[in-house]
Amino acid sequence: MYTIIKNLLFCFMLLILSACDEQNKTTNKEELVPKSPIEQINRQISEVPEDVGVHYYGLEQNLQRYSPLTQINDGNVHQLKPSWVLSLGDNRGQQTQPLVINGVMYITSHNATYAVDARSGRQIWKSTIQYPAETLTCCGVTNRGATWYNDVLYRATPDNRLLALNPKNGKTIWEKRTAEIEFGYSMTSAPLVANNVVITGVAGGEFGARGFLDGWDPKTGEHLWRFHTIPKPGEKGSESWQGDEWEHGGGPTWLIGSYDKELDLVYWGVGNKSPWNMREGAKDNLYTQSMLAIRPKTGELIWHYQFTPNDGFDYDAVNDPILTEIEVDGKQRKVLIQANRNGFFYVLDRSTGKLLRANKFVDKVTWADGIDMETGRPIISERVKNMIKTGETTEIWPSAFGGKNLAPMSYSPTTGLAYANTFNIGWKYTPVEQPYKKGVFYIGARFEWAFPEGPKGYLRAIDPLTGKAKWQFPTAIPMNGGTLVTEGNLVFSGAQTGELYALNAQTGEKLWEFRTGSGIIAPPITYQLEGKQYIAIASGIGGVYNSLSNDINLKNINPGGSVWVFELGNGGDTSTVHAETIQPPKAPDAQAVSKKLKSWSSTVKKGAELYEQACSHCHGVEMKTSGTTFDLRTFPKNDKARFINSVINGKGSMPAWGNKLSKEEIEAIHEYVIN
Repeated sequence: MYTIIKNLLFCFMLLILSACDEQNKTTNKEELVPKSPIEQINRQISEVPEDVGVHYYGLEQNLQRYSPLTQINDGNVHQLKPSWVLSLGDNRGQQTQPLVINGVMYITSHNATYAVDARSGRQIWKSTIQYPAETLTCCGVTNRGATWYNDVLYRATPDNRLLALNPKNGKTIWEKRTAEIEFGYSMTSAPLVANNVVITGVAGGEFGARGFLDGWDPKTGEHLWRFHTIPKPGEKGSESWQGDEWEHGGGPTWLIGSYDKELDLVYWGVGNKSPWNMREGAKDNLYTQSMLAIRPKTGELIWHYQFTPNDGFDYDAVNDPILTEIEVDGKQRKVLIQANRNGFFYVLDRSTGKLLRANKFVDKVTWADGIDMETGRPIISERVKNMIKTGETTEIWPSAFGGKNLAPMSYSPTTGLAYANTFNIGWKYTPVEQPYKKGVFYIGARFEWAFPEGPKGYLRAIDPLTGKAKWQFPTAIPMNGGTLVTEGNLVFSGAQTGELYALNAQTGEKLWEFRTGSGIIAPPITYQLEGKQYIAIASGIGGVYNSLSNDINLKNINPGGSVWVFELGNGGDTSTVHAETIQPPKAPDAQAVSKKLKSWSSTVKKGAELYEQACSHCHGVEMKTSGTTFDLRTFPKNDKARFINSVINGKGSMPAWGNKLSKEEIEAIHEYVIN
């Protein structure tokens, strides 16, 4: 009997081993089948729990830029070390916020989309974009990110196309054009998907382009609706415009909005009116400088709140509308908070648009004495009233850079604080009359910056209800890349001189810094894969401050786009040695326009006027540029033919101006440049 049992057990074991061998053969056969890089990544991480990706611009559609991750925290952040770096092969300014989906990082630049292994930094694919050289942008050619929805990647292009991309290979599924570049329209930000509708906005307010929002079917690209931010005669709000001003009234929608799924409302900020100058007797100019609440399915306007009626100072209201819940006057309220460029921090009831709070959040605001809480309107200061009446040059704070510029702020539901990069810069402003000309800056103003003696910017931890800072982190140059706050009691933000900082979210103490290869003008993100948390940020100097400020501290910051990713190390403090920027010798500056006008010929004066309209947004006010564009003050005086040809036909990254300016006008600009 024992022998029989023994033989049966032996046979049973043979059967098990045979089955295992067949399984191994099957497995081995499966492994021989080639897998795409993305499939390999998905397979490798499929057994690892609790991965945390980045599925939205703003981390979530409330735009809070808050992460619950705690592996990297205030106790160990000093050990952060570079995990990998990827060059983007691009010298334009990098403002992209990457997405991380299923272990793959998706990155955008102005002319490419990248898929990258988020753990190793190895590029999986790159899809390039071609667009005309005459494409116009206000403040640097750039792209701020993509949108993911139902396994499709969506992004915009500088020449106003919406692309639906296959995330496995970057191939275009469909594309739609939203506007023509000849009027100054461009698209630089990520779309928003709400209630199965892709929503896009446009830039172009500085060129007098009439702004709008579009709704698209995400599957087919069918155009569903359009909401114009400047109403034409007979439409609601048209009574706030005079004559035919509305046709070139501006109202751009160039930054992404937020979405409340429960209320089914999309919140989107509207930018400047065109031209900027405030005229006596002018009306409110709806819906410029406003927050809109719209239905995503139809584009129907539910409510609006106008921050700055008849704005004259380019106080774009496009800054991020963050959604949260705050106790206001003893009652928990669903609110929208915004640090507006006009220097006031607003709290609105996001169901109704009712103003709940409006307080100054920067040190110096001179254009208004406050906000009337009954009407919601600004209390215009006497100096601005006098400027409107007389046309005199007047010092105004904040400048067009705003109390806060485009850099996204973050909000922590744990600390109850908003973390924003703020500006401490004014300007000397002169309103001027200017006729509209297609494709040319239409601002109706002349200006020069008014810089303070001390820091030009602060990263502030702001109480939304009071506008007061719990702490502030000063910088010689304003940081303009955005912030990230985490449950690890950390705030991350990057400097235009290249440093990535980690600060204590409660106290503002600097805990760590690392200098990247170029200046940072992009927001940081964090994600977690296979139990490991990472911090990522794009580096690459560019943008409006770099182009227009003539800040000598940026002269030695070189362009060059890259993405840096950090993880925890095991050693001591990995901070790079802190060092102030090394300033080059000051070149002889062109004298201020106001001092030279009397000695200039009529041609040079005309050239100065045309330069400010067509060239200053890239080459700097009065040719004073700190950035990556060519310094026209160094142009050879005896090379007129090269100048004329370059402007007419375009050269390098400069668009062609031959279809917007006459040869006589270009020759006048040349005379201004060499004088």
